Amino acid sequence: MPTSTANGIVIPSAADSKVYHNLRDFLTELEANGQLVRVKDEVDPEEIGAAGRASANLKNGPAVLFEKVRGYRNPVVTMVHGSWANHALMMGMDKDTSVKDQFHELNRRWSMYPVPPVVVDDAPVKKNRVTENINLFEILSLYRINTYDAGCFLSKACIVSPDLDEPESHGKTNLGTYRMQVKGKDKLGIQALPFHDIGLQLAKAESMNKPLPVAICLGCDPITTFMASTPIRYDQSEYDYVGALNNGVPMQITKAPQTGMMIPAGCEVCIEGYIEPRVRECEGPFGEFPGSYSGARLQGVVRVTSVSFRDNPIFENLYLGIPWSEIDYLMALNTSVPLYQMLKDTFPEVQAVNAMYTHGIGVIVSTKVRFGGFGKAVAMRLLTTPHGMAYNKVIIVVDEYVDPFNLEQVMWAMTTRVDPDKDVSIIKNCPGMPLDPSSNPPGMHNKLIIDATTPKPPEAVCRETELLVAPAGTERWEGIIANLVKKARG
Repeated sequence: MPTSTANGIVIPSAADSKVYHNLRDFLTELEANGQLVRVKDEVDPEEIGAAGRASANLKNGPAVLFEKVRGYRNPVVTMVHGSWANHALMMGMDKDTSVKDQFHELNRRWSMYPVPPVVVDDAPVKKNRVTENINLFEILSLYRINTYDAGCFLSKACIVSPDLDEPESHGKTNLGTYRMQVKGKDKLGIQALPFHDIGLQLAKAESMNKPLPVAICLGCDPITTFMASTPIRYDQSEYDYVGALNNGVPMQITKAPQTGMMIPAGCEVCIEGYIEPRVRECEGPFGEFPGSYSGARLQGVVRVTSVSFRDNPIFENLYLGIPWSEIDYLMALNTSVPLYQMLKDTFPEVQAVNAMYTHGIGVIVSTKVRFGGFGKAVAMRLLTTPHGMAYNKVIIVVDEYVDPFNLEQVMWAMTTRVDPDKDVSIIKNCPGMPLDPSSNPPGMHNKLIIDATTPKPPEAVCRETELLVAPAGTERWEGIIANLVKKARG
């Protein structure tokens, strides 16, 4: 039977949870909740990016399924994770669940890790397979996402890759999302940055002068795709986390036909091949998550040797552009919760972390303050986490009574708690995210910490501050007025 959290969120038990083991079941759920629209008329591939941008511009915009794409045989879907309503439905919650409540529920499930996956032998993705004369354009309805992209990109692939020192390691087998440029019928470019898990694996492979096997899975179930873009420890299993985020229901995996690596059983397409050792080719430009083009860089090359796919496979890709777009919803809470867990482990006073802005380039931390300078110490710890080291650039620390997901409250703290002379700190010459156009040179950041907490001794406290509290009866009147509004709106 369902239970309730302390703050009143209804939590389904594992038996009651809605769990989607493939993309198609989730699309059915989205459509039933008015969060998916079908485009039945034939569309030009170049229109799909515009449709993704248009849906992102709407409040709680829907996923968009294109049934007929000119020049191709198979359908395309975008914006599957592109709203808070879709995000809530992914977790089996009501589509109107608040962002803060989704954060706390995700954090609760996070603590259920590990929930190991189950292996299934038969999976629809194994129904069809091509190993000779491979042509990705015959299987995927590829398109350019933004106007000046260098070509067609896979922006939502779940890429499985091993640690060649321990190829059988369950924990060190990586599931990650990295952008991939389609450079030919059987050739892809891949961005594997040094601080990415796959970047570490590629460095190991190249030290041995060996190719790095990859299984590129497209159109996975929504939680698997969510986890593939989540920063966790190198030795932690994304598959074990999928089971946890499914509220204790194990993920289903199956053996890839060629490489033998374990892949999501519910995926639409599995592209197998290898990253060539010590080979780099020009890749990009590409419209990236900071809302700007990344420019062209030398990146790794993937040779495709096998493609397996379901009947009539759906090509799922995400739209990314000036925030907010689908990628911001996809990477919002799965960036926030891991950072919260890491901070909470060191500083139990931390209440919540909002790292929803540009993959955590901007972060707001809510914490109780034990003594003077505590807020800065929390921010410094954030900058030593694996994700925070590269991504976190602007950190705002607020008191525990400030909701970090409520920007009005955050701005109140900023305007009434910050003395620019003592509460603003700049740390120069730190690791950074090269896709951030402000990083100079690319991959280096100056970090900004804003301590918007209330001063405590031994810090000088010039005057006492007594907070206002809501008048008695406020909560009762909230209910009365909400009911009156509901009646007035029919």
